[in-house]
Amino acid sequence: MSSPSYTELLDLDNDSLTACVACGLCLPHCPTFRLTGDERMSPRGRIALMRALQTGEVVCDDEWYNSMETCIQCRGCEAACPAGVPFGELISGARAAISDARPLPLHLRIGLWALTRPRLLLTGSRLVALLQRLRMLPRATFLPRRLPLSGSSLPRRTEGDVILFTGCVMDVWQPEVHDACESVIEATGSTVLRSGPRTGCCGALHEHAGLHDSARELAEHVIATLQGDQQVLVDSAGCGTALKAYGDLLGTPEAKVFSERVLDVHEWLAERSDALPLADVSGRPGVIVQDPCHLRHVQGAHGAVRQVLGHCSEVVELNDDGLCCGAGGSYSLLQPVMATATRDRKVELIRDVSARTGANIVVSANPGCSMHLATAGVEVLHPIQVLAGMLASPGEVAGGSPAGPAGGADGR
Repeated sequence: MSSPSYTELLDLDNDSLTACVACGLCLPHCPTFRLTGDERMSPRGRIALMRALQTGEVVCDDEWYNSMETCIQCRGCEAACPAGVPFGELISGARAAISDARPLPLHLRIGLWALTRPRLLLTGSRLVALLQRLRMLPRATFLPRRLPLSGSSLPRRTEGDVILFTGCVMDVWQPEVHDACESVIEATGSTVLRSGPRTGCCGALHEHAGLHDSARELAEHVIATLQGDQQVLVDSAGCGTALKAYGDLLGTPEAKVFSERVLDVHEWLAERSDALPLADVSGRPGVIVQDPCHLRHVQGAHGAVRQVLGHCSEVVELNDDGLCCGAGGSYSLLQPVMATATRDRKVELIRDVSARTGANIVVSANPGCSMHLATAGVEVLHPIQVLAGMLASPGEVAGGSPAGPAGGADGR
């Protein structure tokens, strides 16, 4: 079977493709280029290959596919680009072309299918959790070491001042994060309505995989189930980026209005954190912040994380310009060697910073990042979990110092 011609594969915006002037300012921010030094593994190299394929200068061969498929889609290059090249749109279009040209791996297709079936996802996760406890399951590098036996609680309310989007994986594998978010939001005096399994998956991983039709169907479903005018708060960076992009993905007035309702939970709390009833936090160890790529490079909400955390702890920076940890949604499944090498560089930096500063709590506002780093023995909390641990109990007088959450850069 012959390979599809370039006209069947790519239909990218020419202005976007030619906007790249190959200045190279993106190179230090690209994790795959930093690892390999290979121009084909850089943003400008990938754009050059896209442009060459679209104009018929090259054929679509394994080398071309490999260049596109090894991109983590962290979009760190976008934040660094002085020309404003929309690399995210370009790589998304290239990945969609790839998914049309050759099918995704079977295990990824099964996984993406399961994400859209909350009951099946919960049942399967409970079974895996039980097998983990019985030590009957080989260690899977992409799974948390100890899955919870139960998922997130069902919505307690039918109405709320704000909606907490609970998604799919996080709802099942990290329900404690949603619990912490609800506690902190309600401590400001607002009530919370959880979106729950009825709303389900945001479609972020489907979009990353190039399955744009599936992503659009999921986006339409999310919008249909979250009618109203309340703000939609999100505690997962990947989900938040997807929901904020529904206006562009669907291109409808309704989708644009919905996207305007979406805020990362830290953005919402940053305007209200002064009112939180916090216990005395003097003497607390510093907190190392690992920025999820899409929270920093796409949403630009990483400053809000620091503003919120600053009320309960000293913020310790990694000072790596938000370089990717290698999680990248399903990237660790599809590109395990590259993902592991990227993760190990991040882990080395985290441990070095921890040793120098004494900070022993690591936080990241995305489940993919926390689970990926955990495979190297680094326990990672959500920033809101740290904040929830600092909420003063009723009647507590400032000066009492409740124990903070466990976990740390050394994995203990």
